[in-house]
Amino acid sequence: MSSTTPNVQTQPDEVKNLFQSGDKRVLVEVKNLKKYFPIKSGIVFQREVAAVKAVDGVSFHIYEGETLGLVGESGCGKSTTGRTILQLYRATDGSVTFEGQELTTLKGEQLRRMRRRMQMVFQDPYASLNPRMSVGRIVAEPLVVHGIGTKREREERVAELLELVGLNPYFVRRYPHEFSGGQRQRIGLARSLALNPKFIVADEPISALDVSIQAQVVNLLQQLQQDLGLTYLFIAHDLSMVRHLCDRVAVMYLGKIVEIAESEELYTNPLHPYTQALLSAVPVPDPKVEEKRQRIILKGDVPSPINPPHGCNFNTRCPVSVDVCFEQDPELVEVLPEHWVACHRV
Repeated sequence: MSSTTPNVQTQPDEVKNLFQSGDKRVLVEVKNLKKYFPIKSGIVFQREVAAVKAVDGVSFHIYEGETLGLVGESGCGKSTTGRTILQLYRATDGSVTFEGQELTTLKGEQLRRMRRRMQMVFQDPYASLNPRMSVGRIVAEPLVVHGIGTKREREERVAELLELVGLNPYFVRRYPHEFSGGQRQRIGLARSLALNPKFIVADEPISALDVSIQAQVVNLLQQLQQDLGLTYLFIAHDLSMVRHLCDRVAVMYLGKIVEIAESEELYTNPLHPYTQALLSAVPVPDPKVEEKRQRIILKGDVPSPINPPHGCNFNTRCPVSVDVCFEQDPELVEVLPEHWVACHRV
């Protein structure tokens, strides 16, 4: 519906040219992004005594129209990275560029207008929807907040969005508790599409759903991407689903990116020891292949992000670490075309 579509400012030609990579246009560029959460001590005069280094110098880019998967163990900083990109958390340091616009310096109305173009689908469909609001009010809330359309136009837009995600438009007067988990996630997805965004951060959108429902939601995400020209940052644990859905995959460990490559390249030729360990845990449906595979078991626990190891973050669990791994933090370098690895041994 054209009356509810937000106005999109076109970028000047000189800005567009800066964000071209061959025939692909870079939509989101993250450089040395850091997000530290302070730990304070004291009752009256609180002072910072330490910091949780949730995201510690992350750099990557996302091409327009692609899906970049972000994988790693729980607590490695995936969700914090997504929220910091969208400025739900303000970055401690670093740069986030969206359509040529630096986001970390935006405030107030400028940031509010830019957020029309970026949205998020949250992990838990049971917690991300207000139980006291009807479905119609939930989906229309972004339109109300940004003052888009009349009441009648917003009602029409809500009905259109519910149909778009496969729900009956007559559900507008129902409440979240009347729906299943998969239906709630579709409601959250409809809300994220209300302002016609260009970029969506999907924060483990299927992890809280039954296996039988996960494929339906993933297929819906793919269909919406084709129909609406969306760009995704897909945060997930399920490595087999990431391989199916994502064009490229970034592997994260303890606040840092350790490997980035095209999906098929990463799964067939993992170079970082942590990536190799993750992929060795993914079951293969062929019994003969599964029997010959050697599982890589990582010893020890993930270090605390309050006090990460000196040198490479993975050195305390790495089966091939050497002296230099305990002295120098490896840089993320391109070892093969479009294949980036942060490891001294590669």
